[in-house]
Amino acid sequence: MSGRDLRTFITTHRTSDIDNLVVRMKNGLFSQKYKPVDYKQLHALTEEKKKASANIQLKVKKVEQASKTNKEQMLLKQHHQIWWQEHKRLSENRHNVETEIQTFLDEGSLECELLLDMSDFAHKLSKELVTYQTNTVDPVWQLREDLKCRLSEMQCYPSQKSFMEYEFIPVKVLEQVDFVKEQQKTILELLNQEKLALEQELEDCKNKVLIYSFEEKTGLFHEVPSQLLALECPYPDLKSSVLNEFHKFADEYWSKLQEIDQQLNIISRNFGWSEDDHWVYQTVINQYPSDLQSRRTLYLDMLQRHLPHKSRHDLVAHEKAWDQYHFARNQRRALILNWAQARKAFLLKAVMTIAEACAAHETEVMLANNRRKQQEICADLKGKVLQWRAHQEETARLEAAVAVRSKEKEDEREKIQKEKEMIQRAEEKEKVRIYWAEKQRKWQEMEEKDLHRLAELKKLMIEQATKDKERVKFRQELLGKRLMERKELSLQEAHEKEERERRLEALRQQVAIVAEIDPARMMADTVASKAKMGIGTEEECVLQRPLFTLRTYSEEQIISDPRVRVELALREAGLHKSLYAKEILPKIPPLKLPRRDMESTVFKM
Repeated sequence: MSGRDLRTFITTHRTSDIDNLVVRMKNGLFSQKYKPVDYKQLHALTEEKKKASANIQLKVKKVEQASKTNKEQMLLKQHHQIWWQEHKRLSENRHNVETEIQTFLDEGSLECELLLDMSDFAHKLSKELVTYQTNTVDPVWQLREDLKCRLSEMQCYPSQKSFMEYEFIPVKVLEQVDFVKEQQKTILELLNQEKLALEQELEDCKNKVLIYSFEEKTGLFHEVPSQLLALECPYPDLKSSVLNEFHKFADEYWSKLQEIDQQLNIISRNFGWSEDDHWVYQTVINQYPSDLQSRRTLYLDMLQRHLPHKSRHDLVAHEKAWDQYHFARNQRRALILNWAQARKAFLLKAVMTIAEACAAHETEVMLANNRRKQQEICADLKGKVLQWRAHQEETARLEAAVAVRSKEKEDEREKIQKEKEMIQRAEEKEKVRIYWAEKQRKWQEMEEKDLHRLAELKKLMIEQATKDKERVKFRQELLGKRLMERKELSLQEAHEKEERERRLEALRQQVAIVAEIDPARMMADTVASKAKMGIGTEEECVLQRPLFTLRTYSEEQIISDPRVRVELALREAGLHKSLYAKEILPKIPPLKLPRRDMESTVFKM
């Protein structure tokens, strides 16, 4: 109900209208202001309103159904796209893993017998797979193709005679199909049993590995590092306190890890789902990336499709429990990483502490040894000093006597050296005088040669200057002659241009259009406009006939071209801009090859 309808229900009452109300009540139904009620008309209006309401309700249901169908189709489309992306990613991962395994087996089979046995076993399995396909799968497909062929022959030859000619007995065919079904069922049961046995064997191996990993994990937390045990500490109390601190430190992390493991066990027990359902849940959740828009809506919808026996409430509860389990696993992983880092830091700190204690102990021992050695050295030095002093006095006396004798010898040697130097200096002066005389003579000869060469060069330069002046004069004359020729040529071209303009103007005057002024013809309707309005046309003319004849290709001729059809098909498939379309379209010949004289050879040169 709108605000406009609400006003009709509001009544205004004043005290002056009391008498009028009393008069109306007295008159009752016989008052002239009231009319009798037409119940048939009211029933008709009611039925009409009910039908209109039913039609509107039906339209609303149709719209809701269409909206639901569109939503379902949109979800299926998104599921299909995500499934293909996941299928592509898993296929690539499988191919990469198989390639890496094959490469590892090929490289290591030459060195390791185990890898050689594994490669032989893989080859054997591939042969068994081919044999199984040949013996089991191919006959089924052959029987299927045979039945299709016979059914098509029955459709082509429906008469009884033809049916008897091909000897098609449905009972025998059904018996053969049932026999093949029984064989396939037996084979599938055997394969399923082998599958269950392999899964049980893998589960046992997994449990053994988990037990071993639990024991390794316990040893990892409580085992004292060998580096810490191998450290040699001069203070036993310090080493014992470090080991006690490590045990206390490890017990704290072990208690936290046990709490998280207990929490994980409680959450896993509270799941209440079978292993197959839980595996389906994990697989569906992992298909949808975390950055996908409306991810939760999509995977809940897919889970409801794969697990129809689970309600949405069960799925949401399991999702919440799985999130808690995943969060606890992340906490456990982070705790183990923190333990490894803290253990490494503690080990480094312990090694540094013990190293500092060893260094301090060594320093104390070294100081004591140094003090004892210093006392022994002082006693030795005192005796050596006294002995050295006696040796020094005797050495000084002997050195004084040796110095006197050396000085006498040195004086005699200096006297002889001075005489030799005087003789040598006189000889060197004579040699220098002869050298300078020879050098002066050579300088005079070189100066005479240079003056003669300078005179010759000046003569050559004067002759070259004369030749250059003559060459410049010749070039100036030649340039003037060329300028005169260019000027005459430009004048001739200007004269020819004027003559050509004159002839063109005369030609324009000959072909000029002389039309008289006709305002009435200019304002009148043209033939084309009259044809559009139907003025002057015959009454029996066909209205569908075009006004003007078009000389071009028709739609049938254009569509008959194979290039146009191929381009339309590629465009409908969305491949008209691909490299395949660019490569194949130029290679398609037209319906009618062009003439040889119409072919262009511009791009072939």
